[in-house]
Amino acid sequence: MSELTRNQGFSFPLLVSGFIAVLLGYSSSAAIIFQAAQAAGASPAQIGGWLSVLGAAMGITSLGLSLRYRMPILTAWSTPGAALLATSLHGLSLNEAIGVFMFANALILLSGVTGLFARVMDHIPHAIAAAMLAGILLRFGLEAFSGLQSHFALCGSMCLAWLLSRRWLARYAILVTLAVGIAVAFCQGSLHFPPQSTSVSLPQAIAPHFTLSALIGVGLPYFLVTMASQNAPGIATLQAHGYAPPVSALMSWSGLTALLLSPFGGFSVCVAAITAAICMGDEVHPDPRRRWIASALAGGFYLLAGLFGALIGVLFGALPVALIQTLAGLALLATLGGSLQRALADADQRDAALIAFLITASGVSLLGIGAAFWGLAGGMLAHLLLSRSKAG
Repeated sequence: MSELTRNQGFSFPLLVSGFIAVLLGYSSSAAIIFQAAQAAGASPAQIGGWLSVLGAAMGITSLGLSLRYRMPILTAWSTPGAALLATSLHGLSLNEAIGVFMFANALILLSGVTGLFARVMDHIPHAIAAAMLAGILLRFGLEAFSGLQSHFALCGSMCLAWLLSRRWLARYAILVTLAVGIAVAFCQGSLHFPPQSTSVSLPQAIAPHFTLSALIGVGLPYFLVTMASQNAPGIATLQAHGYAPPVSALMSWSGLTALLLSPFGGFSVCVAAITAAICMGDEVHPDPRRRWIASALAGGFYLLAGLFGALIGVLFGALPVALIQTLAGLALLATLGGSLQRALADADQRDAALIAFLITASGVSLLGIGAAFWGLAGGMLAHLLLSRSKAG
């Protein structure tokens, strides 16, 4: 990774952004991964191995794709997909669960190879993509301050530290905020490490078993949810920040990686949206062409996390939930503001963008598919109808 530290615009905020992205990625949904793995019948040792595989998969793809395409491409597991698995895998054997993973990831790979997903994403206006991203991030922005009601000292000190840092140390604001939050949590006795010992777990390959009922009943919905609620927002996030990602290549590489690692518990590798947005803001680096370094560094942190998959949930789980929520909201504040600005800048697309924003922010879920997809669909429907009416 010497290329990252060469005189190519490397700065400490890039390193901090990469670290915060990984911190948020693990702390926000590690519990869902545990639930999904437990629903599949995995043992504690196997769950630790799954987290190691996921960390390695995200590290390799984030680092490799960022270096290859010079864009802030960050990968993640499918949190909506994991939530679906946590409620759908009950009654299936562990071998059948692995078969579901391989089936869904093969479909993702197929969508990348055929270019079908790329053609769909090419027809989405940037204003609607930005509006959908703003709708996704709104909850995080609200949570940055909602913790003041129940954790005033912790969240208030973090908000104050962020404001003062933005005034005098803007490029290090999030790092200062994190340090203050940990210090206050320590003084309050809010850092809770479990008493039991932990160990490093090696991934174990599990033979897949394919049954038509599991593939149709779980695998197909899981594929649709992953594409609609994770990959589509991830691609839209890159487009909303002015990048032109190679959609088919990203789908192909992420799908292939997940397919190969499925027997070891690597149930998904997707294009990240929320965590990737942390690596795309102006405060990360003034030059958008250098922000890929942040996601590449995040890949390095993911690789380190993958070495200690059994420990990572414990370490991040020791931090108070309010600290994580406040930190994430403040880290994404600038990105939220920029997304709203891009979404509403074009008067001709403003109504459609507002519809996409509001549907996404509402959190509505229909047919097992999350609000991000329906916000995108609603915005596109409004765009098509309003464009035709104006043309007529």
